[in-house]
Amino acid sequence: MAIEEKHISYRIYLVGFALFVMACAIVVKLTNIQWVEGDHYKKLAKERTVKNFVIPANKGNLYSADGSLLATSIPNYKIRFDAVAPKTEDFRKNVVALADSLHVLLGKPASFYLSALKRARANKDRYFLVARNLSYTQYVAIKGFPLFNLGAYKGGIIIEQQTVREHPIGLIAERTIGYERIRPDGSPDGKGIEWAYRQYLNGKDGKILKQKIAKGQWKPLRDNNEVEPRDGYDVISTIDVYIQDIAHHALLKQLQDYDADHGCVVVMETRTGEIRAIANLGKGNDGTYYETQNYAVAESHEPGSTFKLLDLIALIDDKKIDTSAVFDKHDGLIQYWGHDVEDSHRTSGKVSLARGFEVSSNTVMVQAVYNNYKNNPQEFVDRINSYGLNKPLGLPFQGEGRPYIPQPQEKRWSKLSLPWMAFGYGVSVTPLQTLSLYNAVANNGEMIKPIFVKEIREWNRTIKKYDKVVINPKICSDETLSKVREVLKNVVKRGTGKNLYSKDFSMAGKTGTAQVDYARNGGADKYYASSFVGYFPADAPKYSCIVVVHKPSTVNNNYYGADVAGPVFKRIAQKIFTDSPSMNEIRTLKKKIAVQEKSYNNYDAKAQNNPDKMPNVKGMAGMDAVALLENMGFKVKAIGVGKVKKQSLPAGEQKAKSKTVILELS
Repeated sequence: MAIEEKHISYRIYLVGFALFVMACAIVVKLTNIQWVEGDHYKKLAKERTVKNFVIPANKGNLYSADGSLLATSIPNYKIRFDAVAPKTEDFRKNVVALADSLHVLLGKPASFYLSALKRARANKDRYFLVARNLSYTQYVAIKGFPLFNLGAYKGGIIIEQQTVREHPIGLIAERTIGYERIRPDGSPDGKGIEWAYRQYLNGKDGKILKQKIAKGQWKPLRDNNEVEPRDGYDVISTIDVYIQDIAHHALLKQLQDYDADHGCVVVMETRTGEIRAIANLGKGNDGTYYETQNYAVAESHEPGSTFKLLDLIALIDDKKIDTSAVFDKHDGLIQYWGHDVEDSHRTSGKVSLARGFEVSSNTVMVQAVYNNYKNNPQEFVDRINSYGLNKPLGLPFQGEGRPYIPQPQEKRWSKLSLPWMAFGYGVSVTPLQTLSLYNAVANNGEMIKPIFVKEIREWNRTIKKYDKVVINPKICSDETLSKVREVLKNVVKRGTGKNLYSKDFSMAGKTGTAQVDYARNGGADKYYASSFVGYFPADAPKYSCIVVVHKPSTVNNNYYGADVAGPVFKRIAQKIFTDSPSMNEIRTLKKKIAVQEKSYNNYDAKAQNNPDKMPNVKGMAGMDAVALLENMGFKVKAIGVGKVKKQSLPAGEQKAKSKTVILELS
């Protein structure tokens, strides 16, 4: 008995000791929580009941020079359904009416929505997708539908909102407008103006402190935000929507007609360097043309004959020879160290330097440059470098093409470098660099950097203004400029661009047809790049323009710059010119408008001959139709962008001065 009591006593002591150890451990833990880890747990508790929420800043808008919206942020809604949330009675009572309402708003049959909602209920789907990409108006309507109007907990409606960036003018100038996005790895990425000026557009997010009051529900702790959000500034671009529409459709038509791979057009205001239009179109796998790359900015390639302008300026300004100097064409073929320099059209005889430039004779221009600079090629190259053509323009966009101008001190320089440069091979420049040079000739010798943004604005307050940037204040003497401008006019009057000539408005420029990669690949796998660059009006230039079309079809052997790129240039110049003509013979111009515009041949011949009757403009590009009707004396209002799908006055109807023609564009 005593032994048993002794064992019981030991067990009591053991249990007591264990309890004592546990009590000590609890005291230690409590002390540790209170004094050692106290701050951590206080912070954790606060985070779970009180935390900062981000107040997203509104992103600024991107506008055209004429005030049209190019990019803006709008709310986008997604509606989901928690099929478990509604009571059985509420679901049965409202599901048919809900399906009918969704049918009216979204278009699919009511039976489709009814079966989908019932299936979601049967499967206990708590996140069933009802609709996506809804506007604010549609979102408000759905919130008021039967069942959903009971709210999130009783009706099961789940609302997801996000802000999306929209381009109100559609795909036009899409690549230059650009975008900002996040890569799959989480790093930021983007293109165009949206990316380049994101520091102004994005603004700064704010913060608000909220306290948790229920599951999924939080309320602000105080009236004021912790950090007030600052909305993004608006960016005012230099793009003119009217000119952009003209350029886009003119390029698109030519790419389609010649089944070309890709091309670009840039229209630049001569005096300011502001880009009024830039179109970049490439052919997709489905044969449709899209704005996928900014070729005008990023594509550096051999320019071909448009580079010959540098020859002409250098030879005259360095007083080597004048435009009257005579050269033998050698039947359109000469050789330099076993390599041929050939004219596109083999003809014999002697011609002046000016005439050689007008007909784009490779043999004449190469002889002129090589004979006068062979002993000091650095003199010729220094002039090119002084125009900044040996380095990028320094545009704010990602991926600007890198030019290449051979330098005599380089190992790559060879005895062929100088003659090859004379006709635009062995060098590489972007379309915008070429345009900048021609614009300098139009701008009395001042070479300026192309600009795409005029100012940053907060409401009516200017935050930052972008003025012109001068690359070279005077590329050559006024005497040289006068001679060069006369020759550029003659290219259109009687040279390679003579088919573009119109006595109703003047243009000046140069054609170019380059075999891309000709110098590097020896002609292997080469293709043609057709170009035209110049300015208009020729005597008082307001705009300069470059058109480059890559890989046009060679089936009919009319892949030359004058045939492919030239008509695009003329179409753009003509549209802009007829919109604000600089001549007094307005009536004469109106009578000749049908002859000038071949694209106008799809309206009734009777209406064409009778300017008092409404023509049929359905199917025409919107800007074509507007220009045509306004020049006929009609008052016009265009709605939308694209081709005409509907006209308010039927074809053949007598013109009424009090009526305005309304064109609906697709």
